[in-house]
Amino acid sequence: MQTAEGNGPNTAAETTEVPLQLSNIKALVEKISVDGLGRTKDDLVIKTVKELFDAGDFQQVVLKSQEVRSKLEKLGCFKNVVKELKRVLGGITTLVGNNEGSLVIKSNLPNTFGRGENLQVEYTYGTKQSKGFNGMFIKPLHNKANTILTSSFYQKNSEWVTSGYHLCEQGISLDANFDSVPLVRHNIQWEGVWRELSCQSRTTTFPVREQAGHSLKSALRHMIHFDNRDSTIFSSRGTFFQMVQELAGIGGDVGFIKHELNYQFIQGSFQGGFMKRLNDEKLIYICDRFFLGGPHTIRGFQQRGIGPQSDNQALGAQGYWRWSHLFTPLHFSRTRWLGDISSHTLLCQPET
Repeated sequence: MQTAEGNGPNTAAETTEVPLQLSNIKALVEKISVDGLGRTKDDLVIKTVKELFDAGDFQQVVLKSQEVRSKLEKLGCFKNVVKELKRVLGGITTLVGNNEGSLVIKSNLPNTFGRGENLQVEYTYGTKQSKGFNGMFIKPLHNKANTILTSSFYQKNSEWVTSGYHLCEQGISLDANFDSVPLVRHNIQWEGVWRELSCQSRTTTFPVREQAGHSLKSALRHMIHFDNRDSTIFSSRGTFFQMVQELAGIGGDVGFIKHELNYQFIQGSFQGGFMKRLNDEKLIYICDRFFLGGPHTIRGFQQRGIGPQSDNQALGAQGYWRWSHLFTPLHFSRTRWLGDISSHTLLCQPET
């Protein structure tokens, strides 16, 4: 602080404040003490906090401390920094969706082996006799690509009234997801599933009835995901892009190549998909096809209400595209209250 005083009777003292530059204050970290660790392995914590020793001034100490705190919270080991999660977590919840209510019982073992692993078991029972269970083990590798390995086994039952069939699935899956560049996430999956498709009633249409029975599906799947939107619900800027490619037919009697694209830019969105049968010996079942209609795809239509049908039962399609646009904000005035809303949808007929 510098002060200058004048000699005249009307001269006031003038004060000039020099802003404090944290980067000019030399500082370093000599020792880090971590309290509250029990199951978490020391080497995992050391690897996460060691960048604090690279700080050379007070500003870097503050910034790197916040970065280390964020990394510790993402490890999946702590409730808050530093307080480890309980050995066993779980709960009972209810869900409502697809015109059905479900009871969900879930239990998991967070930080199972002290490196952020998670073992989860979940059981679901629905009001329409749809039930299932799911066991999952998640293993983060804590590398630069943020790689996470997941293995799971599951059984699920589902009722599709609008298509006239019941589906029981029992399977296992392996998944590796990682970042290639910032904001670009990849998933590489393998899934093997045994399926039983059965008719719901005597009125089930013949195109569905002829597919009843058991099928074995073995498939490889690749997903790429990019999202830099400022909000996942009502975004004002940014882009969302997701592409899914699936190859089924590595064993089993189900065989097809399937591509699906989802692109969103602010208010506009485009979705499309296409699948093709591998050969005459491999089949495409109704449960693998595309369906549109309902609150999760196109509101105002019945669940699976858009596309090919037989006896008022949805058959699904092997290709589709959907484009929609919403222009807002809303203007509540006498002359104008809403911008522009439009939507276009096309589904291709299934192969016979």
